[in-house]
Amino acid sequence: MSAAGIAGTGLGLGGALFSPESSAAGRTAKSVSATGEPETGAQRLSLAKLQAWEALGYGMFIHFGMSTFVAQEIPDGKAPASTYDPDKLDVDQWVGIARDAGMKYVVLTAKHVAGHCLWPSRHTDYTVATSGNQTDVVAALVKACERRGILPGFYYCSWDNHNLFGSLTPSLTKWEKAFTTSFYQDFQTAQVTELLTNYGPIAEMWIDIPGVLGRGYRTYLYEHLAGLQPDCVIMMNSGLSDGSNYNVGYAWPSDLIAIERDLPPATGHVRWRAIEGKRYYLPGEVSDPIGKEWFYVEGDHPRPDDELLKIFTESRRRGANLLLDVGPNKHGLVSDAYRAALMRLRKHAGL
Repeated sequence: MSAAGIAGTGLGLGGALFSPESSAAGRTAKSVSATGEPETGAQRLSLAKLQAWEALGYGMFIHFGMSTFVAQEIPDGKAPASTYDPDKLDVDQWVGIARDAGMKYVVLTAKHVAGHCLWPSRHTDYTVATSGNQTDVVAALVKACERRGILPGFYYCSWDNHNLFGSLTPSLTKWEKAFTTSFYQDFQTAQVTELLTNYGPIAEMWIDIPGVLGRGYRTYLYEHLAGLQPDCVIMMNSGLSDGSNYNVGYAWPSDLIAIERDLPPATGHVRWRAIEGKRYYLPGEVSDPIGKEWFYVEGDHPRPDDELLKIFTESRRRGANLLLDVGPNKHGLVSDAYRAALMRLRKHAGL
């Protein structure tokens, strides 16, 4: 699942992308408190910054890594690092397609369930540094985003079947019994620190399967991420739902509400939420794959044009961003079929 600084009311590249007044969210999201004053909320980021993120509207989720090569969404983490070996890797192609499709940001699976890292982490040897192709994909993505005027984001999975450190992942036990040890949590802290200190400003940090971290460490992690990059929008993925019932025990704290493989309710995404006695402004982000699978699988064709258009238009009409997943293939390229579907979607959506 940028050379420019991050300052002011923007999150990074291109101030015009981040004008909150340019979006429907910016025009309609203001609320009035009981005293009659404009409501600002208890959330970490200002309304202006969150509405600037909402104004981006449309991004590309990029699921790529060991899962692509073992053809399993949830590998056991035992495949040798050399299994990862794209022979025509072209990260600039991915980002170029995102830009041409009308997208404004991308989020890359820097580490997924397999535990294999798309950057040469100092904290494990299960990375691109010991793989068939040693390209630092994270660095290549950030550079491509700089060239293309797209904002970079990273995904990091807390469910790690390779780097266990004594943890019990959902692959090894029942979901409700899965947990991470303090040793694994130290490892996760070290790795996300690398991601948020070595590659420049990042627009969005996605933490998947936050429930296995526990509330104490999750709160620490959120505050640590925010300390490293104060203007980065942090997503703790609350999982499969329409976002209407937020699972505080599983995913709080977060700057966003995840709407995974679903759409917001027909009445629209509710941004203002009461959590533990305080009011927070929490934008929504729909995430859904262009086909059926998150990672590229041979024969997984794009959904019909009308279905993709509905996902896009209803996500936006109901007040959420759309992060549409496109998985590069084993060569390290986005397929022609996916690219063509994205270009048709841009045309049909009038982007």
